[in-house]
Amino acid sequence: MNTDWSSRNLVRECFSLVGKQVKVAGWVAARRDHGKIIFIDLRDRSGMLQVVFTPLQPDVSGLQVGEESGIQKINEKPQPLGRVVTGLTPAIKETYEIASGLRDEWVVLIEGTIAERPKGMQNPESPNGTIELQAESLTVLNPANTPPFPVTGDGKDIEEELRLKYRYLDLRRPRLQENLRMRNEVTLFMRNWLKVRDFIEVDREFLVPSRIYPGKFYVLPQSPQQYKQLLMVAGLERYFQIARCFRDEDQRGDRQPEFTQLDVEMSFVSQEEVLQLGEELFTEMTRALFPEKHLTFEPWPRLTYKEAMERYGTDKPDLRKNTADQNELAFAFVVDFPMFEKGVDGALQPSHHPFTTPNPEDLAKLDSDPLSVRAWSYDIVLNGFEVSSGSIRIHNRTLQEKIFAILGLTPEKTKEKFGHILEAFEYGAPPHGGFAPGIDRIAMILAGEGSISEVIAFPKTGTARDPMMGSPSTIEPKQLRELGL
Repeated sequence: MNTDWSSRNLVRECFSLVGKQVKVAGWVAARRDHGKIIFIDLRDRSGMLQVVFTPLQPDVSGLQVGEESGIQKINEKPQPLGRVVTGLTPAIKETYEIASGLRDEWVVLIEGTIAERPKGMQNPESPNGTIELQAESLTVLNPANTPPFPVTGDGKDIEEELRLKYRYLDLRRPRLQENLRMRNEVTLFMRNWLKVRDFIEVDREFLVPSRIYPGKFYVLPQSPQQYKQLLMVAGLERYFQIARCFRDEDQRGDRQPEFTQLDVEMSFVSQEEVLQLGEELFTEMTRALFPEKHLTFEPWPRLTYKEAMERYGTDKPDLRKNTADQNELAFAFVVDFPMFEKGVDGALQPSHHPFTTPNPEDLAKLDSDPLSVRAWSYDIVLNGFEVSSGSIRIHNRTLQEKIFAILGLTPEKTKEKFGHILEAFEYGAPPHGGFAPGIDRIAMILAGEGSISEVIAFPKTGTARDPMMGSPSTIEPKQLRELGL
């Protein structure tokens, strides 16, 4: 076997290689026997290619080869569009015999010649529908067990538990691979778009137990939010990160325990400037990556939280003119969210997070009527989903301590949990704010899917389980002792 993989051709390259020798490798997507002709559909990461096996050597010098053509006898005058052979060779016969044993999802290496399919046998709807590969050698790189479900089709009728147990098979579906490629294009666009606007990418945020300090962890409540604010105090002014996050909460179609968001933070900005940046980012991304889609509104409309609830009964309204049109994107902003809300125990809690700046017009009501105070916070909504939230942050120690006190934190607890950021505010903290779009939800909507699990490589079930890895799982007592847990 020639293991020089650098000379391997991708399936998508074969369209321009008619009459040329190629070497392709991938998975058997389907196998069909037509008399003495065997056809397989070979799949690799770039697409699908029909491969033809015959027990005789085909002559491809200017002739066309088609799936439904019959094999011509040696020395017989060729028929139009027929399959012409020049003689029997041991190598071709052996290749044919190996091909007769191929099954779905076997991994194979095939060498041969690309030829045009005959007129009338072509499929112009398929990228490689006008060509096929006449196989001359075949190597089985790895056989495969019969998959527990077909990896053709969209797979949505298959039980979720089974799909996720064999997610590495489920991900072979062209639909899911296309979703992941599209998601990759979205994140690359965001990264490059922000880079040319002088943002710097900084990694942060982790949660691990300490071996050196048993029973303690390298994370604090709200630490992701604090870290990006501290980067503003550090003078970076424009930060972003494509951040992997974990949130232990109830699951639904647009929520998973693990998710990815674009974190953006800026210094010396107003709420208006943050909103303008978000609108420009998503408008330009749509035009560049999804020209088939259209925006319902340009510029995006803005609704206050009160207006959205009174008019639509939700703070994430679907403003599309035709909700059946998956190519319609109705972006909008919702602003002026309440600063506080009541928890199940009746106590006040932040509607967004405790570092959000109150609307300056409502500062006088913090003591007398805190539930009526509006926040400088904002959401981006798209087709009935919240896809981003953000706020202008507090950068003054006195105001931040007041918010903590309204939320019921004692001075001792405030110092214990947030003393570091309060101290940082005394060393020249600039005004700052930002937003954090959820990449999973955005990708879900752009792909026309109904669940973010269809755009995540290894999602969890609706009960937050991973049947493939068997997690969450127990941990060995020895490991717990090492971590001081």
